[in-house]
Amino acid sequence: MGDVDEVNDEGHTPENEGRLTSASAMRTHATLVGGLLLCGAAFWFELRRAEGGNELSWAYVFEWPLLALFALYMWWKILHPEFRLRRPPTKPAIAPEYEGMLAAWQDEVRRLEATQHDDDGAPPRASNGEGAAEST
Repeated sequence: MGDVDEVNDEGHTPENEGRLTSASAMRTHATLVGGLLLCGAAFWFELRRAEGGNELSWAYVFEWPLLALFALYMWWKILHPEFRLRRPPTKPAIAPEYEGMLAAWQDEVRRLEATQHDDDGAPPRASNGEGAAEST
């Protein structure tokens, strides 16, 4: 056997297969199919009524397919709870024109902490991980 046989596709892991074929997943699939059949039947019923002259039924003609899309979305979210459409927020970079202001602010914070240290007699706290390893 070569190295190629040992490599799995990224999304094709045994735990993913179990998640999609377990008894609970099968009930979820069956519920989705039942819901989609119900939405399809209701759509067809309301379409016939709307074409027959019932103006209110036109709203339902558009509502049932939207409900079916929502059912598909919820089915996907139940089977793939870790999937996210948005990236996690990242810390924004500081614009170059403000870097000097940040450095000045950090210097002022250090100066204030040193002044507080002189007044309290307690050792200064390390801020932002700086100065934590200076005890040696």
